Amino acid sequence: MPQIKQGLQNIKQDYFDGQHWLFKAVGVLLAAYLVVAMVLGFYWNNEPDLSAQPSAGTVTGATTTQTLLHLTQTLMDKPGGYLSNDISLPGVWMDNIPNWEYGVLIQVRDLSRAMRKDFSRSQSQSTEDKDLAIAEPQFNFDSSSWILPSSEGEYRTGINALESYLERLADSQQSQAQFYARADNLTRWLGDVETRLGSLSQRLSASVGQKRLNTDLAGDTAATQSTNTAAELEIKTPWSEIDDVFYEARGASWALIQLLRAVEVDFAAVLEKKNALVSLRQIIRELESTQESVWSPMIMNGSGFGLVANHSLVMASYIARANAAIIDLRELLTQG
Repeated sequence: MPQIKQGLQNIKQDYFDGQHWLFKAVGVLLAAYLVVAMVLGFYWNNEPDLSAQPSAGTVTGATTTQTLLHLTQTLMDKPGGYLSNDISLPGVWMDNIPNWEYGVLIQVRDLSRAMRKDFSRSQSQSTEDKDLAIAEPQFNFDSSSWILPSSEGEYRTGINALESYLERLADSQQSQAQFYARADNLTRWLGDVETRLGSLSQRLSASVGQKRLNTDLAGDTAATQSTNTAAELEIKTPWSEIDDVFYEARGASWALIQLLRAVEVDFAAVLEKKNALVSLRQIIRELESTQESVWSPMIMNGSGFGLVANHSLVMASYIARANAAIIDLRELLTQG
């Protein structure tokens, strides 16, 4: 009987020893996984560099289309791939790069719409290009869908359609694919850019909170709106969204710099005729300032003239100057 009891105790002890080593092994593996995820997170958190000044394409519109392809392919193929829809470590921890991706994606959507609606059509009654009609809605798919279907899968379908359009554009044997580099087309797209930058500038400036007079109906005594709003509004970006808006602005600016460089190539004749080339280059220069290295480990939110820096206000300054220059450029393009 004592031998049986001792045997049971030995079995029990062996069981608990096995459980101890199992938990220890799981703990070591989990710790190693977290360390690897942290290292990958730091690596994936690096923003892609700006590409070099694009060279002239074989035909009008090729440079702009190639640049749009470069932006979308960078979203898919940069270190870590597309992170906005990640549900595993380290992507699920990260928010700077996903917000940067969203800023780029908005510019991709705006230009793909402009190409489908304006750049590829000779007049309002002309038919839209078959490949751009596929690409534009694909890039407008939900940016955070991870399965059935995934965002990457839908965007790659758009990339394939863009590549098909570019091949047809460069084919001298057929004339169905076109890109019309006209002042009116460029002006309409720049109007979208102006609106986007204006919104980003306001959201960045609101990092410290501001009281603003309501100017929604200013300039038109007959204007009306759906519901009444206060005569004075207090605008403030929530503290939890300050770095989100900052990195969205960096992504949008990164994309715009390269798109405007492509526009400089494809619309060179139009810009020279309007004496607007230097204005476009000044916009690019202002936006390039937004891509300076951020040395602080976090986006600071000090008051305007306080002891601590406010990175959002600095970014808003660069974007506001670029936006003002875009307004001037649009006026130049509309002049005879």
